[in-house]
Amino acid sequence: MIGGAPGAFMGDVHRRALALSGQFSLVAGCLSRHPQQALAAGRALGLAPERTYADWAQMARAEAARPDGIALAIIVTPNDTHLPVAAAFLAAGIPVLCEKPLALTLEQAQHFASRFTAKANDMVMAYTYSGYAMVREARRLVQAGALGAIRNIQVEYLQDWLGNADSNGGWRLDPQTGGAGGCLGDIGTHAFHLAEFVSGLQCQSLSARVSRLVPGRAVPDDAQLQLRFSHAAIGSLWVSQVATGCGNGLRLRLYGEKAGLEWKQEQPDTLALSTMDGRTTHTARGGSAVLTPSFLPRGHPEGYLEAFARLYSDTARLLGGLDAPLLPRLAAGVRGLGFVEAALQSGARDGAWTMLRT
Repeated sequence: MIGGAPGAFMGDVHRRALALSGQFSLVAGCLSRHPQQALAAGRALGLAPERTYADWAQMARAEAARPDGIALAIIVTPNDTHLPVAAAFLAAGIPVLCEKPLALTLEQAQHFASRFTAKANDMVMAYTYSGYAMVREARRLVQAGALGAIRNIQVEYLQDWLGNADSNGGWRLDPQTGGAGGCLGDIGTHAFHLAEFVSGLQCQSLSARVSRLVPGRAVPDDAQLQLRFSHAAIGSLWVSQVATGCGNGLRLRLYGEKAGLEWKQEQPDTLALSTMDGRTTHTARGGSAVLTPSFLPRGHPEGYLEAFARLYSDTARLLGGLDAPLLPRLAAGVRGLGFVEAALQSGARDGAWTMLRT
């Protein structure tokens, strides 16, 4: 693991998820950009001293040279170091699982992708919500034609933890470390990926209103977008980290010719499928009608950690030479930056329709 010292939210989440998957164990790390903190964090996690590194470039070289070197590098650093760290490990022949966004800019992501075209399948992006069992079931239903042709896609991701001027957003609110996209890069890319992942459609252009609702912010904290997808589908996306009263309100609604479908992250174990005759069917994870495998039986809630663990289980399949078609790869990371760039450009031009570049 690179970054994610004990107490860091994403580092702790990844360690719990990889353990839950039963496929990985943490054996090496450069857990902080500060050398002494990195060494102390390694000791705290029980890593062997010779595999506790103060420099991630040294770690990549050393682990690649070991006969028992790591099988996967997990990147949970601030956004500005995602690309250089990933490049070091991919160049050393070590697959990578990286937090999003892939880079600070689309240009950086495109250059990286062109450099590592041959290793594109060795780069997994941590789009967590694609790991939820009922998100994958929703995708299966769409592909099976349960909704008919998709007409409209509505997705929102609402939080409130940055709702005050004195909220501690740390590096996420600094465009030099978090990127110029602010909430668009931090959680908007999740909503964007979810919409494309479940619908099977690609967003082609968008019109955005991008705002800094808390005065003094250097990056956006709220954005509302209209979307145009392939196959003549339309939609909208609202992302906010200043939506008072919202914890982690990710919601997806799809409307097709035959039915509509809804999934909510805060109630992740059920899907609602509604038809024009007034019937709504609620399908529970783990039931006999759900083909997507579960970690736990029906009635035992699964959530965020299980979704992450499912990504790790798929990654283990990938490393074992098996197919893992639902894993988000390098191309998904590039599309996320294409979304952020188009939204910022459209917002700067008063909502002008803007094509996505990837």
